[in-house]
Order: sequence, then structure tokens, then C-alpha cells
Amino acid sequence: MSTGAGIDYSAWDHIYVSDDEDVTNPYVDTPSLFRMRHRARLERMVEFQQRGEDLDNNVLECKRLLEEAQGRLKELEEGRNEGEEDEEREAELKKVQAEVKKLKKDEKSFEKMTEKLRREEKKLPWDVDTISKEGFSKSVLNIKPVTKEETEEEKVEKHKTFVEKYAKEIKHFGMMRRWDDSQKYLSDNTHLVCEETANCLVVICIDFEIDEKHALMEQVAHQAIVVQFILDLGRTLKVDARGCFRQFFSKIKTADKPYVDAFDHELELLKERIRSCAQIRMDSAMKELEGEERQKRLGPGGLDPVAVYESLPKEIQKSFDEKNIEMLQEAISKLDLEEGKYHLSRCIDSGLWVPESGEGDDEEDDEEEDS
Repeated sequence: MSTGAGIDYSAWDHIYVSDDEDVTNPYVDTPSLFRMRHRARLERMVEFQQRGEDLDNNVLECKRLLEEAQGRLKELEEGRNEGEEDEEREAELKKVQAEVKKLKKDEKSFEKMTEKLRREEKKLPWDVDTISKEGFSKSVLNIKPVTKEETEEEKVEKHKTFVEKYAKEIKHFGMMRRWDDSQKYLSDNTHLVCEETANCLVVICIDFEIDEKHALMEQVAHQAIVVQFILDLGRTLKVDARGCFRQFFSKIKTADKPYVDAFDHELELLKERIRSCAQIRMDSAMKELEGEERQKRLGPGGLDPVAVYESLPKEIQKSFDEKNIEMLQEAISKLDLEEGKYHLSRCIDSGLWVPESGEGDDEEDDEEEDS
């Protein structure tokens, strides 16, 4: 069957798609008859395929044996050309030549059988099992991968590693002022579009605020809000933030007043948090410094001389101010015995008063005699 256009449709002349349902028997269960005929046809197909596989294996084996025989023949012929002639070698040469001839004949025979099998295959009618073949098979399950929740230690380590690796790039981005420059820099460094960059920029802001570099703090805070808005946009669109940062810049450059006001509001809130954190860090540093200073000035008894001095009666404080020993002794003598001992002991333990060897004991003895 063909058309005038030159297209040959003869391949469709022998299509058998009845699935063995054309002939039925009133005395046999029809479904069982269909299954039996279908099974018989499948068995014939398997048998035909097995014939083809066996023939292919025989062809390969014949070619392998032919190559080996030709190799041995070549070696024997080269030996004869070099003058190594004897009866045994000649007999072996004739044997190999006969073997090569037989194998070549077998090879041609197998080629004819292969061609015959292919012709038989082409003549086979198509049925429901052979009318089409699967081109490819692929199954894709759209399952969201289970993400393991990171521990606090892992988050800290991840942030530390990221900052150590990209500290220079992050600081450079923090100093940018124009929208176009920021967009181009992130396009060239998309790995910076992440939470670690935003956190690192905030830390830089706090350091600038502590150093009283307020203008730099405000500039870097602006860039931190830029990164945060990009991350929020990614979460809103449910996409990777690295794929939507251009949308943010397109939007912010042509944004209406409410969007810009929201951006400025978040920026002001961040600045306030930065100032608060900076103040807390400075207060903590001052307390730590004061603690170190206090530790350095502790007396031999472990008391702080400043605290002891502030707890002394006015007359004793005045004697220390004027460095007058007689005034100190007179002020202590006016106190009760126990109170005098208490203040004198604290003065010695704090280092305010450094008695000469035995002086403290003598004074205590004098006070006991007076009592």
C-alpha cells in the first residue's frame, strides 16, 4: 500500500490487533480462551526472541574463533617466510588454514541465518504486544526532602565558617550606597544572599556603634535591611532568595510610598536595636573592667579599699584623707571596742592601713587594758 506522494505504508498492511478475540467457541469459557491464546502467542514470541539471541551468541563466538585462528595462521606464515620449515610446522599450517576456511564458511552461514531471521521478523504481524514499544520510562515523585533541623552549635559553626570565608566581600557590600551597585554585586556574588550575611552586617553595625562611627553604622544597617527584605521576599514567594533578589531591586526602585515607608520603618527599628545592643555590650565591658580593677586593688584580706573607705565613719575617713595617724587613733578610741576592732580589721584587710609588725596586736592589747 502506497500513495502517489512516495510514502510507503506497507508496514501497516499486516497489523493484527484482535488480541485473539476474533474466534470464540460456545462450549469454552471465552475469557479463558482469550487468555490461553494470548499466552500461546507470548510463548511463541519468547521462543522467537530466544532464537535471535542464540544466533547472535553463535555469530560472536564464530568471530572470536576466526580471529584466534587467523592470528595463529599469521604467526605460522611469518615463521615459514623466515626459513623455519619442517613437516610438523607445515602440517600445523595446513590445519589452521582449513580451520580458517571452515570458520569463514560458518560466518557466512550465520550471516545468512541472521538475515533470514530478520526477514521473518519483518513478516510477523503486529499485535497488541508488539505494535508499539516504550521509548523511555521515567517516574518523578515531587516529594519535598526532609530537612534535618540544625542545632544551635551547628548554626554557630556554620555562621563562623561563612563569615571567616567571606568577611571581606560582606563588608564591601555593606559600604555600598546605590541600588544598582548593590544589585550588580549580589549578581556577581549570589552566595551572599543568605541569613549569615544579614547577621554579619548587624554585628559590623554594632562594632561601628561602639566605636562611635554612627554614620558608618547607619550605612551598613541599610544594607542589612536590604538583605533581610530579599530573604523575606524569597520566603513569601517560596523560592530560593538567590533567585528573586533582582525582583526586590526592581520593586524598591519603583516602589510606592507604603513600601518605602515600611523599608524605612524596619531600618529605624534595626538602628534602635543596634544602639541598644551596643550599649549593653559597653556596659558589660565596663563592668568587666571595673571587676578587673577591683580585683587588682583588693587588699591582703581580700577586701576592696574603696568599699571599705566608703563604709568608715567620717572622722576615720578624714584621718585617712589627711594621713594623720594620731587623728586615726583618736577616732578609733572614741568608738566602742567591738566597733573599733571591726573598722580597724577591715582597714588592714583592705590595705588602707598597713600596721608595722606587732602594731595591730599592741593596739588591741591597749584597747583591752582600757576596757
